[in-house]
Amino acid sequence: MKPPILPGYAVFSKKGRDKGRVFVVLYSLDADYVMICDGDLRKLDHPKKKKRLHLSSLPVTLPAITALADEGQLKDSDVRKALAQVRQQLNFATKGPVSETIVSEEGRTFVQR
Repeated sequence: MKPPILPGYAVFSKKGRDKGRVFVVLYSLDADYVMICDGDLRKLDHPKKKKRLHLSSLPVTLPAITALADEGQLKDSDVRKALAQVRQQLNFATKGPVSETIVSEEGRTFVQR
């Protein structure tokens, strides 16, 4: 079973101009849409509205991001640092688009450059 797409989860885009980029979910708008940012191209002051169908969740949550957002203290640099750790943890080579998606036997989704 895939992890849900909820606030505080790391996700990557499957469709659109930002295909293959890693983002963090800031909040849900409704059952179909969420707001995402990466602190680099999509900053906190202008997050991206994205359909859940066009995202794939990664097996990583970012509770520090959620806590800072709840306090109103979240900065773009915090998001960039957290996503850099996610990319390092999942062995992403760079912060640019990812070229290949792999689904393991357990149903986990991983990305390989």
